[in-house]
Amino acid sequence: MDKTYRILIVDDHTLLRAGIRALLLREPGIEVVGEADNGRDAIRAVGLLAPHLVLMDLTMPEMNGTEAITEIKRRFPQVRVLVMTLHKEEDYVLASLKAGADGYILKDATHGEFRVALKTVLAGKTYLSLDVSAKVVTGYLGAGKNARTSSVYDSLTHREREVLKLIAEGKSNKSGAQFLNLSVKTVEKHRSNLMAKLDLHNASGLTAYAIEKGLVVT
Repeated sequence: MDKTYRILIVDDHTLLRAGIRALLLREPGIEVVGEADNGRDAIRAVGLLAPHLVLMDLTMPEMNGTEAITEIKRRFPQVRVLVMTLHKEEDYVLASLKAGADGYILKDATHGEFRVALKTVLAGKTYLSLDVSAKVVTGYLGAGKNARTSSVYDSLTHREREVLKLIAEGKSNKSGAQFLNLSVKTVEKHRSNLMAKLDLHNASGLTAYAIEKGLVVT
């Protein structure tokens, strides 16, 4: 690499961030400028630290990786994002790419694959782990079958997703309202809208849906 690239590590596991940092410190032309353990802090850190690339986990508290990628790409389109996750499922891969991720690699990848992924994404290209690339093809071929499910989730507003996450975490309307700095009536309205849009009519159904979409850590 001819220049120094600034990297931000985003993962809610402290030891894993330390391990990634140690690997990156061995790479020439790489500088780790910061870390974050949730999506909200990641967005703030990108604005403050101006990294060239964000290494992004998907399942985190506060705001998940997919939502954070969407917001980072909206505010800072020049920043590259490489997803690092345990999730091999097609839904996670496609959701990350739709959000704007520039690469997707699994946490059980070898050091050699990690280096290739890093260099590929920093060079302005897209990198997909071999274990997930076939799923992407399958997902696009089956796009028609999954279109309705995806469109329903995509129709949820950011606030509705926040309320959905809080419901899945077991918070009441009152505690959710306090957390989001909203009135109880507003939270109740969002909850009602969620149930109507998703055709789910109890907290257990909403919780299962939130887990399926990676909005909560299980």
